[in-house]
Amino acid sequence: MRLYLASRSPRRRELLTQIGIAFDTVLFREGLRTDSETDETPGVGEDPVAYVERIARAKAEHGLRIVTERRLPPQPVLAADTTLEFAGRIIGKPVDAADAVNILRRLSGQSHRVLTGVAVTYLGRTEYALSVSEVRFRLLDEHEIRHYVMSGEPMDKAGAYGIQGRAGLFVEYLAGSYTGVVGLPVCETGNLLKRFGWQF
Repeated sequence: MRLYLASRSPRRRELLTQIGIAFDTVLFREGLRTDSETDETPGVGEDPVAYVERIARAKAEHGLRIVTERRLPPQPVLAADTTLEFAGRIIGKPVDAADAVNILRRLSGQSHRVLTGVAVTYLGRTEYALSVSEVRFRLLDEHEIRHYVMSGEPMDKAGAYGIQGRAGLFVEYLAGSYTGVVGLPVCETGNLLKRFGWQF
């Protein structure tokens, strides 16, 4: 069995490969915020849990529309969205280097939640699962924050860090799903796919 992955994320591709899932990638236009159907801009006061579900489902359903428009062979479409919740607020990807520095300053020495929603749509049905993890950073000094931002690694990542990269040095505590923090919780993803007949 194969599926379509509605994501540009190399991390999600790596994790699907890791668990033996064969997939084809369905790409959206550059810059999801330019596409009203998958607009990642949070609503005013939008709850972070509701936000990740809305975005994950929108990506999966939009991916299915692309598959249909291109007359591609029918198979399940999987999409995911990851965001951070800190002090009750959504923290997405940094808009620039200065924003990344500010985000990391706020997370320094503090705990935050990483929310990753996963949606699979196929044959008129969409199933959804949520992974919630708690992450605590040690205290970061200004030099290492700026050095990390200069590496470029934070720029395409929710919360301005990638736990699988250099920012692994910052994490002193993790409760939940490591792969969920990376961007695709493999346990929840496997359970979702079982609902569509996958066997592992």
